[in-house]
This record gives sequence, C-alpha cells and structure tokens, in this order.
Amino acid sequence: MNYYQDITLLPDADIALGFLWQKIYQQVHIALVEQKVDAQHSAIAVSFPAYGGKGFPLGNKLRVLAKEKEQLETLNLAGFLSRFEDYTHLKSIQPVPEGAPLVTFVRKKVKGLARIEKDMQAKAELWAKQSGQSIADCLKQLEKTKPKAESKAPFIWMESQETKAGNSKGAARFPLFIERIKVSDAQEGLFNCYGLSALSGDQASTVPDF
Repeated sequence: MNYYQDITLLPDADIALGFLWQKIYQQVHIALVEQKVDAQHSAIAVSFPAYGGKGFPLGNKLRVLAKEKEQLETLNLAGFLSRFEDYTHLKSIQPVPEGAPLVTFVRKKVKGLARIEKDMQAKAELWAKQSGQSIADCLKQLEKTKPKAESKAPFIWMESQETKAGNSKGAARFPLFIERIKVSDAQEGLFNCYGLSALSGDQASTVPDF
C-alpha cells in the first residue's frame, strides 16, 4: 500500500463515537462495494491507527489505503461522507511513510448464542445416537466445552446490504468484530469489502501501521 487517506471521527454531546463509527464505516463499506474488483473482494484496505487505545477500542480515526493514488481518488470518500461533514474530518491523500511496520486487520468470526445452542443440540443428538446415552446427558457433558458468545475484539454494528435489498422490513444488523494482528513479513493480496484482509489459507494481506 503506497497511499492513504485519513478520516477522523468527531463526536459531540449528541452523537456518541460508537454510533458515529456505525454510520461512517457503513458508508466506507458501500464505497468499497462500488469499487470492488470481483464479487467479494476489494483492492482497497482500511486500518485503525488508534486500535486498542484507551476509551473507544477502535479510536477515532479510520485510515483507507491503496496501491495507487488514483484508486483513492476514484473511491471519492468525500462524496460518500458528505452527509457527515460536521462529524468527520477527511484529510487529503498522502504517500505512506517508508519503513512503516506491518499489521493485518481481519474479521473475527464470533458465533451468536442462538447459533451456539443450535450447534450444541446437533452435537448432542449425534453423540446420543452413537453412544446410546440420552440427549440430556450428552448436553450436560458437552456443556464443559461450550463456546462463549462473546469476544474481546472491538466491533462495529453493520447493516447487511444484501438483506436490505431483499427485505421490506429493513436491513439485518450484525456486529463486525475486528482483530488486529502484528506481522513481520509483507503479504500482498486482496481485501474484503469491509477493507479487512481476505484470508488465503494462513496468509493475510498486510497494511502499513503508522
């Protein structure tokens, strides 16, 4: 990644930072979808310079990165954020500093409670069939290894654009958990339409961290 553009979020007494993240990141996601290189991938990435700091865990800055300056110009973040001019500060496109350390941001999959319960029930039924024990006994034994429906990774509430398009009741909301992983070697590749690394096996696309 050779160029970047920073968006600083500016909450006030009426608009909390967490709510502002939802609105701004949703707009960035829509912009990335419009510029995607195939059905699921983007050549443009995002990073969170203040990730893990005090206060809101994602900080108050979103960085958008690309290999070519023209890609960020075409993305036209100013247009997508025009409704939020009072709550954002969009800097001009700048070259990435040389020698910056590397990091990768990935989407962390976290199962919801309903999905966990459904999976546990299916495992218990299969185990009961194989072992001859009751489903209740199998569930009790499986309880020891039951995953928790939680994560320490920060998240942003998002709306599913696909659901929104096909659902008259409105878009389905879900938490997008974001994990930051420090790496030593550069790894080129694509990103998903949230700007996060699109994993390929054990390899994750990297971005400069500065």
